[in-house]
Amino acid sequence: MFGLHRIYWAGVLALGLLVGLLALDRQFPPPLEAALQEVSTVVRDHDGQVLRAFPVAEGRWRLAADLDRIDPDFIAALLAYEDERFYQHPGVDPLALLRASRDSLFAGRIVSGGSTITMQLARLLEPRERTLGAKLFQMLRAVQLELRYSKREILEAYLTLAPYGGNLEGVRAASWAYFGREPDTLAIEQIALLLALPQSPEARRPDLRPEAARQARGFVLDRLVDVGLARSGASRDAALDPVPTRSGFPADAWHAAADLRAARPEAHDIVSTLDINLQRMVQEELHLAASETPDDVQFAVLIVETGSRSVRALAGSASRARPGGWIDLTDRPRSPGSTLKPFIYGMAFDDGLAAGGTRIADLPRRFSGYQPDNFDRRFRGDVTIAEALQHSLNVPAVTALDGVGARRFNAVLGFAGARPERPRSAGQDSGLAVALGGAGLTVRQIASLYAALGDGGEARPLRWFEDEADVSPGYPVLSAESADEILDILRRAPHPGGRMPAVLARNAPDVAFKTGTSYGFRDAWAAGIAGGYTIVVWTGRADGAPREGVTGREGALPLLFRLADGIGRIDPDGMAGHEGRDPLPETPGPLADFQADPAPHILFPPDGAEVWADRAGRGFVLSAQADGELDWYADGERVSRNAMGEPVWVPPGPGFYSVTAIDPQGRRARSRVRILSDS
Repeated sequence: MFGLHRIYWAGVLALGLLVGLLALDRQFPPPLEAALQEVSTVVRDHDGQVLRAFPVAEGRWRLAADLDRIDPDFIAALLAYEDERFYQHPGVDPLALLRASRDSLFAGRIVSGGSTITMQLARLLEPRERTLGAKLFQMLRAVQLELRYSKREILEAYLTLAPYGGNLEGVRAASWAYFGREPDTLAIEQIALLLALPQSPEARRPDLRPEAARQARGFVLDRLVDVGLARSGASRDAALDPVPTRSGFPADAWHAAADLRAARPEAHDIVSTLDINLQRMVQEELHLAASETPDDVQFAVLIVETGSRSVRALAGSASRARPGGWIDLTDRPRSPGSTLKPFIYGMAFDDGLAAGGTRIADLPRRFSGYQPDNFDRRFRGDVTIAEALQHSLNVPAVTALDGVGARRFNAVLGFAGARPERPRSAGQDSGLAVALGGAGLTVRQIASLYAALGDGGEARPLRWFEDEADVSPGYPVLSAESADEILDILRRAPHPGGRMPAVLARNAPDVAFKTGTSYGFRDAWAAGIAGGYTIVVWTGRADGAPREGVTGREGALPLLFRLADGIGRIDPDGMAGHEGRDPLPETPGPLADFQADPAPHILFPPDGAEVWADRAGRGFVLSAQADGELDWYADGERVSRNAMGEPVWVPPGPGFYSVTAIDPQGRRARSRVRILSDS
């Protein structure tokens, strides 16, 4: 009877102890979740490549570990080196503790503590001095961790928090700092270094104590050879190799990554729509462009995949070392200059007011107190709409906007997500000034509009996140027919100096573009469609100060074409050309005076002619029957003009040549000639 009584009270005591332990466990849980909430945010491109990482508090780099993205050989080596029974023990390994006690006893000093990975994690969460009491506390915490989390979660937590010296925490941070990449594929020497550092992270820092790091790496390699995870002689071979020095963390897409992080502050791994190859190409081109301009000049670039509206590259400035470089200038309203003219004419086409071949007067005119002037202070008289757009004439654009209605035009842009910011002092009639840049738009808004132009006239929001579904129904800015007609006109605009039209140059991107220059030369723009991409370039001073004489054609357009070339090298399939319509529609609207002009006809040299070369090298004056100025090419090379403005061709020698004349509408005339010489 007495025995049963003792058993009863022993059971009560055990139950009470268990209840007490459970209560303590519930009351004092291990602080793992709080620690894992504070991890670095990583922004990736659409294929998963890391663009930029952000440190946590106090500048520490702590990147969340994912076993699926860590070399399995590293995991195997870690367990063999630190905790070979990790998947069998409940947080504490009695055999490891006995072995550590035995080794320390024979050595007369502490050789190893017998701590499991779970116990090491407990110490990282709550650091304490190395005492027997601290060890017992770690053991209790380890059991708590094992009861609450899976082995995978514990291992990932350890690999996130393990110290690697300085401000580096976790294997991913160490791999980026010392190897410049993710730890998904590691050499055995790299694995050994990553295993050696957490044991004495400051004493073995490769960037401060390379010899200590090299010796520790060799010691770990010897251990890995013993357990069959490294080949014999690996330590000897590695001894000849220096340990790596520390490198910087990824910092591509500086402005875009910051915006994406701000948009999803709770996310630690953000997959964007950006493309790392296009992004780096843009950054390289901007570095080159900046080197050719004064130190206070900035650039901003946005590249969008037109069909999906995915933002593929963004540079908010050319350099953070320049004034305003820390500002994302793609998101700051600036005067767009003439970049809205294509949409004014497109709406006029939709309204039946005009077509590309419609003639319109470029003459001085006053609109209820507003009198626009052309950029060069000259007027051309009667011109076609196509010529007016290609040469960015101001009076025809304001005339078209007056017919469309300035308020309606602004409303359409607003519905498309690009509402212009007008000055507060603007009067009712000054709304027509929006045709010439009298309102503010951002690079992002201009890109959204031009993407609509390249996608049948339908505006949709830009996509920034790869997991972002396109649920927008879109808004029709222009009809598909008018958008296509505008693109045809823009493709035939005069190209920048030294650049052949795509119809004559092999493998050149076919770019439909428009430039813009704001009042006082404060902003220079180039926006265009190249294959399946929309490109917008802005340049100017961040403080809005003028750059005397710098226009969009000179300051921004060459960069736009270089970017189009860069896209073609990276994604040639995405730069497939679009066939334009030829000739332009001839249906006149209410703005028309008469029908569109006929195509040009070359008068000299006529097709099939044989011409004797001028021994004096004065060349031939080329002539054609056409209305409007022609661009001349000989075998794809642009023909220069003399002091009187006449195209003069000097053949380099005898042989057969192709002479081409192109009018402002893109219509061509060609003659094949043979140059003879008596020499």
